Amino acid sequence: MVQGVDIVNGIIQNVDPSTGKLIADPPIKVTTPSELADVIAKANAAQASWADLALAERIEYLRKGITACEPVADELAQSITREMGKVPAEAKEEVGDALGLKGEWLDMVAEANADVKLGDGGEAGESVIVRDPLGVVAVISPWNYPVGEIPLLALPALAAGNAVILKPSEVTPVTGAMYCDALSSALPEGVLQVVQGDGGVGSLLVESPDVHMVAMTGSTATGKRIMEKCAANLKRLVLELGGKDPMVVFADADLDKAASDAVANSLYNQGQSCCSVERVYIEESAREEFEKKVVALAKEQKVGIPTEEGVTVGPMVSKLQLENVKKQVDDSVANGATKLYESPIPMGEGNFFPVTVLGGLKRDMLIQRNETFGPVVAVSTFDGTEKEAIRVANDTEYGLCSYVYTGDLAKGARVARKFRSGQVGINCYSIAAAQPACPWIGHKGSGFGTHSGMDGFRSFSVPKSLVFTTSAP
Repeated sequence: MVQGVDIVNGIIQNVDPSTGKLIADPPIKVTTPSELADVIAKANAAQASWADLALAERIEYLRKGITACEPVADELAQSITREMGKVPAEAKEEVGDALGLKGEWLDMVAEANADVKLGDGGEAGESVIVRDPLGVVAVISPWNYPVGEIPLLALPALAAGNAVILKPSEVTPVTGAMYCDALSSALPEGVLQVVQGDGGVGSLLVESPDVHMVAMTGSTATGKRIMEKCAANLKRLVLELGGKDPMVVFADADLDKAASDAVANSLYNQGQSCCSVERVYIEESAREEFEKKVVALAKEQKVGIPTEEGVTVGPMVSKLQLENVKKQVDDSVANGATKLYESPIPMGEGNFFPVTVLGGLKRDMLIQRNETFGPVVAVSTFDGTEKEAIRVANDTEYGLCSYVYTGDLAKGARVARKFRSGQVGINCYSIAAAQPACPWIGHKGSGFGTHSGMDGFRSFSVPKSLVFTTSAP
């Protein structure tokens, strides 16, 4: 069971988080061990001929695969909303981003996997670095971006010449299968397959000696379990894990922009993003002004059934997630935090949590230590020094993204270099503003390995040097 998902008679009990009602059509059957063995065998059989194709041919197949997803774009967005509660505008944006990967992004994947020649072919000879695929890659995708995260892992793996077996989250099984069915329709048979189920199926997939790499987006706890299972065979791993991302706001910042970004990026996807802003630190001298701006913006948000007009924040994905957020907020208030704002929520069986703004938070509160994944803007203060800004930002086991807001870009750059995270946005939300070639990597407990960017695109293959004493042919 993950996020409260039950399996009854081999069928995933897929629940609409807005209503609490079962999504019975289509029923999603859990992959049995014997079926999984067949899928793995088929993937290995297909991989050799796929790897024998030229890189350019594989890239062209993938472009056609993405194009094949375009006719189901609206259906995919609707499925995201139905299965995990994302508001339609955000669901459409997620699908659009996935479809937009077939141009410049795939060109970069091709460039990262191309042969590299070294030397001039004279007396010193010439060497060629080629890249070998690993074989079969298991991709385990998350529920919070059930379309968007799949291609970021699966497409580079496929481009490198691997076959891919996807296990979508059991929270969003229909969405994951729909996307991969469309994508695989343009690919050779067996190169991309889908299996369904909970952690039991995932464990069998990860542990199989005939699966050669695992790429997963999910929680840090799950990532650690996967590392443990893969250690015996030294399997390659790419793990994008949890976060507790800080946003540090100096008094000299544009407070209107900082407040707007704090609210927007704490609440996007109901706060259920690994790179959500989860800790906001405002310089003490600007606290009162900043908090007023944040509360005013939070009041503009509306919690409700995502398809209803004007709704900007949908439900939590599950009852378990709802209870986790409630526990953290209640703990903070019980230990002295101030609830600056709490929005209304609709009545009914949906997993709705109010948009909440908290002030006066202390480092030992649960909400400052543990990943929240909810629609909460958590505000505390720091003394305004660069040293303290760096200390509070790094005061976490995680290190995915960080943000610093200041009118002094030199100061922002100095502070950013000291933050221990994979990306730092200076006066911006980094994942939205980063250049496409930037890697996506977690420091500390936020991940292992790299995906995206030129470094990440090479994570699904191993380099091999062909050494000639003459010019290479």
